[in-house]
Amino acid sequence: MQGFSMKTSHLVCLVLLPVLSQARVTTFNQCPAFFVDGQSPTILQDPGNNNRYQQICQCLLDQNDKPQYFYATLYDTQNKIPVYSAYNLSHADIDREDRWYVEPQLDGGSSECMGEQNQIPIANRGQRQALNEDYFGNGYDRGHLFPVYHTSSRSAMLATSTLTNAAPQDPTFNRGRWRVHEEAMVELARDCLRAFTVTGVVPGNTVIGNGVRVAKYYWSAICCLEKEGRHSQAFIGPDNNGQVQGLSVKELDARLSGLNHFNTAFTVFGERC
Repeated sequence: MQGFSMKTSHLVCLVLLPVLSQARVTTFNQCPAFFVDGQSPTILQDPGNNNRYQQICQCLLDQNDKPQYFYATLYDTQNKIPVYSAYNLSHADIDREDRWYVEPQLDGGSSECMGEQNQIPIANRGQRQALNEDYFGNGYDRGHLFPVYHTSSRSAMLATSTLTNAAPQDPTFNRGRWRVHEEAMVELARDCLRAFTVTGVVPGNTVIGNGVRVAKYYWSAICCLEKEGRHSQAFIGPDNNGQVQGLSVKELDARLSGLNHFNTAFTVFGERC
């Protein structure tokens, strides 16, 4: 297994060379392997803020300081929560470590991969993404979109532990019905050659910390590639009874496109699954 490192930035370089030290933000063109036929779900647009939604190919630096990609996230820098994370579901029993990284490149940092908060200039921290302190003392869990239970290596497990892959989630739902759902997804994927999975959230009205929006709904969809073809299934919750509801991907697309959700045409897999 390759070792991974978190490079720290030198403060003097950030002061003297701010342009050279700022990392680029990735696009989904760099990580098409996490999408069915290389095509991502809908990328939301905000006409009033072209930089609001950021495409992140989630990575860690290997022992040679080269990025290794593990999944993809569309991140909402205004609400400071992800829209969705897309990944290939593969389960193994992995010991969990919650390190909770941030994305330095979103706030003028020097690394294009996830890292420690000190890799972001002090004045920029928390401007366009959630920080750990946003979750302190408010009763919400950091709810993974790509969960540890859907990983099969230590490096992939570590890569799920970035705040751009999490949204505030009611702990009862997170540790109850949604956890049961995540376990059921593994069973759905058991006979798949590949299990393309997308998990996302719909923002609600509640805000915690420094402008971090609490998720109103969590949703997920799976596209199972088999020798005989492809099949899909979708889920969303909580419903009025606190449960996770199963539905078709087309039904999920219609619901996410409607009022009180994204309120714009949205598709998870298009016609590809």
